[in-house]
Amino acid sequence: MNRMEDQPRVTICIVTYNSAKYMKDCLEGVISQIWSRLEIIIIDNASSDDTVETITKNGYDVRLIANNENKGFAAAQNQAILLAKDSEYVLVLNPDVVLDPNYVAHLVACMERHPKAGSASGCLTLTDSPQQIDSAGLEMNWARKAVERGAGRLASDFSEPSEVFGVSGAAAIYSMKMINQASIEGQFFDEDFFAYKEDVDVAWRARLLGWNSWYEPSAKGLHVRQWGSHNSRKQINIKIRRHSYQNRYLMMVKNEIFDLSWWLKLPLLLAYEAAMNGYLLLRDPKVLAGSWPALIHLLPKSWRKRKIIHSRIRSS
Repeated sequence: MNRMEDQPRVTICIVTYNSAKYMKDCLEGVISQIWSRLEIIIIDNASSDDTVETITKNGYDVRLIANNENKGFAAAQNQAILLAKDSEYVLVLNPDVVLDPNYVAHLVACMERHPKAGSASGCLTLTDSPQQIDSAGLEMNWARKAVERGAGRLASDFSEPSEVFGVSGAAAIYSMKMINQASIEGQFFDEDFFAYKEDVDVAWRARLLGWNSWYEPSAKGLHVRQWGSHNSRKQINIKIRRHSYQNRYLMMVKNEIFDLSWWLKLPLLLAYEAAMNGYLLLRDPKVLAGSWPALIHLLPKSWRKRKIIHSRIRSS
């Protein structure tokens, strides 16, 4: 795979929103990649800062599209992925991530080694603490709560490649074959999510369709963990808290398998939901008040998407 003509084509898709302070470092990491067959697409979601000017004035070889409104992360990434349809792989990248020069090369090699790999990500560590894990993939626990694998632990504890539940959308590579199979009504990332947990939803859906995800520690990057690092939940923007809350239910409706193990866990799941919602009712009622009207509106759409997903499971 050393010759340029033998390399799979990779498109890096970056969605920006008031990301000016991150763009120089992010794009320097992107253009330093040793991969030859690489294109870069940036979708700006109507930033009010100098994001667009920062990109254009430095003369980066990128395709930049400036939206007139903030369409959300999911819709903007879908917009970029549509433009990348001729690529074998798509690397979804947050603007607050800086990649090592061989990040793409290591992830493509990982994907090529595993024919059923639909996605992969590298070892992301914290920008202000590079020995500390930000994400080594995604994990899903029994309560359907997704967490960043290894978060806060030493990177040296995660030095071996491994299969994982899914990969963080901060710096994830996806196979275009998987994207095409897993897209629902033309959307890879569910645009009803707007932002947050769309990477978990994709990971769950892809696994249902027979794809797997890999963590490749030789691919390294630095990530500025923004909202996840707040000391207090109340310091996180209310819109983020609402999207995170409601998107968990939307992905459960779409992806859950109601098999024997689910029914056996149901009493425990109901107890967890009661405790969590009781806590929010007492401590963060604005999340519930803002989320449930949206959930009631979106649940029928999610149920329709569920039928599509599960019909594909049966046919495959």
